[in-house]
Amino acid sequence: MLWVDIALWLVSELEASCLCGSAPCLLCGCCPSSRNSTVTRLVFSFFLLLGTLVSVIMILPGMEAQLQKIPGFCQGGSTIPGMENQFNCDVIVGYKSVYRMCFAMTCFFFLFSAIMVRVQSSKDPRAAIQNGFWFFKFLILVGITVGAFFIPDGTFHTVWFYFGVVGSFIFIVIQLILLIDFAHSWNKIWVGNAEEGNSKCWFAGLLSFTFLHYALAFTSVVLFYIYYTQPKDCTEHKVFISLNLIFSVIISIVSILPKVQEAQPQSGLLQASLISLYTMYVTWSAMTNNPNRKCNPSLLSLVSNVSSSDPIPTSAPGQVQWWDAQSIVGLVIFLFCTLYASIRSSSNTQVNKLMQTEEGGGYGGEGEVGEDGVRRAVDNEEEGVTYSYSFFHFHLCLASLYIMMTLTNWYQPDTTTQAMQSSMPAVWVKISSSWLGLGLYLWTLLAPVMFPDRDFS
Repeated sequence: MLWVDIALWLVSELEASCLCGSAPCLLCGCCPSSRNSTVTRLVFSFFLLLGTLVSVIMILPGMEAQLQKIPGFCQGGSTIPGMENQFNCDVIVGYKSVYRMCFAMTCFFFLFSAIMVRVQSSKDPRAAIQNGFWFFKFLILVGITVGAFFIPDGTFHTVWFYFGVVGSFIFIVIQLILLIDFAHSWNKIWVGNAEEGNSKCWFAGLLSFTFLHYALAFTSVVLFYIYYTQPKDCTEHKVFISLNLIFSVIISIVSILPKVQEAQPQSGLLQASLISLYTMYVTWSAMTNNPNRKCNPSLLSLVSNVSSSDPIPTSAPGQVQWWDAQSIVGLVIFLFCTLYASIRSSSNTQVNKLMQTEEGGGYGGEGEVGEDGVRRAVDNEEEGVTYSYSFFHFHLCLASLYIMMTLTNWYQPDTTTQAMQSSMPAVWVKISSSWLGLGLYLWTLLAPVMFPDRDFS
């Protein structure tokens, strides 16, 4: 199959980069000053991104037609005399292939999440499995993927859709936590630079980005009211937009209250503006899953100025337009959060507790030179792990489910018509996750004020 060819090519390329060895050896020529913990997370994230790439290729428009041209490959396609076509190309491309590929990645990361429970340091024998044996781990992933494509259709897609909904709900909240942490670190670094010198330049930069985030969020609200609501319809959308606008104003005001500033000097409008903008994205993403087409115009109809009352062409049964705008934005945010989760080094105690990481555990020091003269990554976990191995894999497990839902636009499989359909449950999952995320951010602001005796620094 196509994905097998891609996998084998990558194996041959990665073997040249110490894939069979441990993390301190892996990529030693590319990042000699990295820490063991960082390299390991990057490689596992690469596995996830590889699976995402394969899923994207499988769902590309026209991929099944191209496979049909391969002689002796697809059932019903070109044949070779004396050879029976073996593969049902309807399964290995399209949304079915995305479900199976992401099912394999979910199982792979869940397996390692279970194996790595309560690993305390790199001296634990299981840490060697976490930080090495990359070739064999890659073979395990490929093996699970091959097996996933032999799962009978039946109710598999319907059941796995609900797994994807629950997992994506949790992952959206984790994304928001990572964005909070990123904005916190960003604000802290720039304010620190401003205090050291050239304060006008750094404060101007902070003010500019804060204004940009709020401008984009406000513009989004205006566009939502214009295009995603109707005077006598779309009540849910009006409620979603209004509530999230009100919540965004509330967290912005709370972030600059004197008592909050006194308890948390690093809190400010930069974090609140970024969270507000992300909340508007989630709101938009939720509204695009509304099955009521009057309240959910496609991006093409907006660009071409087609009236919402005109009939909107729908995809053929089983086809999914994965390239729509909200899915592309979702993939970009996903890539950023995945990379950031792999290299993050935060001083935010609250976020570290939520993400099961230690303070300042992500970036590298100086690499150690081995007896062979090769500079290797530093094992910085002999005394204790800098992140929870189990939680990191669980995070990637949830990310696999999120990718599955994003690439299929959160459409629900219909086993009777073999089509993909928008559904209100997806709308409510996204909106409720945005509310939960806003609640968590508000808690990070108010907790130090409400409980001054506790350490929230």
